[in-house]
Amino acid sequence: GTASDDYKIAPLDLLEITVFGVQDLNRAVQVSSSGMISLPLIKTVKAGGLTAGQLEQSIAAKLEKNYLQSPQVSVFVKEYNSQRITVDGAVMKPGIFPIVGKVSLLQAVALAQGLNPVADPSAVIVFRTVDNKRMAARFDLRSVRSGKIDDPFLQAGDIVMVDESR
Repeated sequence: GTASDDYKIAPLDLLEITVFGVQDLNRAVQVSSSGMISLPLIKTVKAGGLTAGQLEQSIAAKLEKNYLQSPQVSVFVKEYNSQRITVDGAVMKPGIFPIVGKVSLLQAVALAQGLNPVADPSAVIVFRTVDNKRMAARFDLRSVRSGKIDDPFLQAGDIVMVDESR
């Protein structure tokens, strides 16, 4: 299957849910921080950790039990909000950016519209939480740009902090 077939829905993702022939049930829902969504008729359903296909089956089974004969449910992940990185510090536009697929450090800085005039390109720190431990790695953007070191790939949840030059 394609990557999106294997994608596991996560908290804060925005889902588009349609039930064929039942207009009232079509809606966009955001997954709660505990991984649940709520829908008419069937109340709350666990979405977190399921693929879109598994969630379709789960919703269909609940609808079939009480309301509809063999409902055709489709779930589309509209926004992968769980997949995001934070870029902060001495950049033009600090913020939280949704990412789809792989994003490198230079691309992340570009998402924040580049370094601001007081930034220190040699002091860019990437924070990452691994097994509940916070780790940090320091990068010199000049070395990355010149190709001396590889442009590192970021992971969802990473925080990129650009220091100001002293």
